[in-house]
Amino acid sequence: MRIRKDVVFKASAAIPRIYRLKFQRDIYKDLRNLEQAAGNSDEGQSNLDLFSLEMFENIAYIMAKHAEPDKVPDSPEEWLDEFNTFSIYQVVPEIIKLWGLNIQSDVKSKKLRKSEREMTTPLFLLRCVQLGIA
Repeated sequence: MRIRKDVVFKASAAIPRIYRLKFQRDIYKDLRNLEQAAGNSDEGQSNLDLFSLEMFENIAYIMAKHAEPDKVPDSPEEWLDEFNTFSIYQVVPEIIKLWGLNIQSDVKSKKLRKSEREMTTPLFLLRCVQLGIA
């Protein structure tokens, strides 16, 4: 018998910090690795290993706990025990899409224009520092 369980996920600016404190990992790197491992959501072309599966479980858990802190248990293991089996290939794209929507910027980029200033060594070094180039 198959029972459907709806899960609410929430992505906000707090997620990277919560994830880092809980799992001592970088969610940006893990999401990128998970997206690459899952491929195009095709089980036949996937490179998901046990580590990728664990990353998925941790990311999904943090987003669910963030959405409903009182309803989601305090550990990923307890939370996962609430589910029957499901296809990760249906859920991963939704989590990645949710996170992608979260990190989009509402700020329009400024139109770049040619500078009238002559490029000098001090000006070049100043621009390098401003861009974080050492």
